[in-house]
Amino acid sequence: MKRDPAKGGMHPQDRISRDLLVAEARTWARRIGVEDRIREIHVRPMKRKWASCSSGGRLTFDVGLLRQPAGFRAEVIVHELLHLKVPNHGPLFRSLYRAYLGRRER
Repeated sequence: MKRDPAKGGMHPQDRISRDLLVAEARTWARRIGVEDRIREIHVRPMKRKWASCSSGGRLTFDVGLLRQPAGFRAEVIVHELLHLKVPNHGPLFRSLYRAYLGRRER
């Protein structure tokens, strides 16, 4: 993420993007019915994944997701949120994924 040297923190545009990603995640959580299971949402650099979700409700998204198209962000968000309902990638997970996004998982 870009740093704002004057403030020593996040660049204002990155903060807006982060807030948008968090809002998108919360909107999808309401649609899926897992909003009460989310404890924390973080956006930070991740080396190998776009996102992760703990069984305790901690969602972490890679900062690189902020620069991806909205459709791809939705795929990643829905994938992680569905793990709050279904822990594995079995038939139920894939069926729910298709029901929410109308397409096959990548």
